[in-house]
Amino acid sequence: MARTVEDIETEIAQLPQSQLKQFREWYEKFDSDAWDRQIEEDISSGKLDAIADAALAEHKAGKSKRL
Repeated sequence: MARTVEDIETEIAQLPQSQLKQFREWYEKFDSDAWDRQIEEDISSGKLDAIADAALAEHKAGKSKRL
């Protein structure tokens, strides 16, 4: 059954507080896991190599500072 984002938004807005809290916890984990998978894919594919190389070069050139 295809549902639109608008349908889902409407249903979420109607959740009681206890279920909204449960949904937020689920979605936070869902979103975090998706982000982690995307970063892992980008690293594996070499998509971040140029950025990492540039950052390392700046660090070696003394252009970074300790946080």
